[in-house]
Amino acid sequence: MKETPLSNCERRFLLRAIEERKRLDGRQSYDYRNVRISFGADYGCCIVELGRTRVLGQVSCELVSPKLNRATEGVLFFNLELSQMAAPAFEPGRQSELLVKLNRLLERCLRNSKCIDTESLCVVAGVKVWQIRVDLHLLNHDGNIIDAASIAAIVALCHFRRPDVSVQGEEVTLYTPEERDPVPLSIHHMPICVSFAFFQQGTYLLVDPSEREERVMDGLLVIAMNKHREICTIQSSGGIMLLKDQVLRCSKITGVKVAEITELIQKALENDRKVRKEGGKFGFAESIPNQKISAFKMERAPVDTNDVEEQAEEIITKADPPSEVFAKPIVRTPGTAQIGEGMENSWGDLEESEREEEEEDNSDDAITSSGQKMETEEINVVSKTKKEDDTIILSDSEEEEVVILEPEEPRKKTRTLTNAKQENSSSKKTFNKKRKKKRATH
Repeated sequence: MKETPLSNCERRFLLRAIEERKRLDGRQSYDYRNVRISFGADYGCCIVELGRTRVLGQVSCELVSPKLNRATEGVLFFNLELSQMAAPAFEPGRQSELLVKLNRLLERCLRNSKCIDTESLCVVAGVKVWQIRVDLHLLNHDGNIIDAASIAAIVALCHFRRPDVSVQGEEVTLYTPEERDPVPLSIHHMPICVSFAFFQQGTYLLVDPSEREERVMDGLLVIAMNKHREICTIQSSGGIMLLKDQVLRCSKITGVKVAEITELIQKALENDRKVRKEGGKFGFAESIPNQKISAFKMERAPVDTNDVEEQAEEIITKADPPSEVFAKPIVRTPGTAQIGEGMENSWGDLEESEREEEEEDNSDDAITSSGQKMETEEINVVSKTKKEDDTIILSDSEEEEVVILEPEEPRKKTRTLTNAKQENSSSKKTFNKKRKKKRATH
């Protein structure tokens, strides 16, 4: 396990906060983080959350041959895995010193304390016994792994149900859950670990240390105890010297915390038992809080159905009167009609659109003719002004042609070539007539 070392500034900050009786998450020195327990759909599957530290516990069983020196006792096996999903400092496929220490502590806490009656796991003495395997997976690491793992292990064992068996001679019959109800394990007591972190050679004490606090602590004391105040195991690490009064004070705190956690476990097991018996919904999906992003469940909003008719009448009276309703189909053109109470359908009004196009064409023609009249008038005015100033001699030849340059304007509709020629010829004739009249006057 390769952790990124803390800087000197971070280390001084944490130690200074501990000296001032302050913690990063706002807890007091003896406060325990919130414990949350949720069960899976199968028996023996649970997730325990200790603050942000999460551990998944799964129990399985199989029939095996017993050990030679214990022919009438079952087998208990514990396995804790630290994956990189929980923290990037954990190395996959390699047992670190921390992992070995945690596994040994779990075995001493649960197996050596005789919390489970192993003799009840025997099916045929010396031939077949039940092997109970407890697999623990660390999902997220935020400190105090051993406490969360011990709670998850004992909760999974209490929740587990093994298949029922029957023995006739040397023949062992294994029944499915549909044939016979599964059998719970025989558990005498529930040992739970509580961790204490010491700083500055035992001067300061913190309960349930977080991951940051574990990096700067000088030593760790773990006490496993049940609700009867019986110490199952105790372990001190870090090489610090503890006084007798300090150990006694830690044991008293452990007794209080273990009683609270045991009561929480029993309530969680009882609630799960009631839900399964009543046929309600259970499993991890049902235990996800609605505030989380991954939740797809929403609470039903209550709807008040009282005085619905009166409210509807008030809305109708305040509303505007309905528009004209056409009860009979309106025939627009042969083959088309409107059915229903909607607005009038103008899809069949083909004649009106054609009329509009014709009107647009006529308006364009009128605009062009008026423009040409204006141009001819301008030419006459220019000729009169020139006439006053200078005398212009015009020849008598009728072969002269007058070219009128008109500004190009964008037109909406292009007219045919024949109409354009007719207009040009008519304009030339009118202009020639005016020229002849002017000659006659001269």
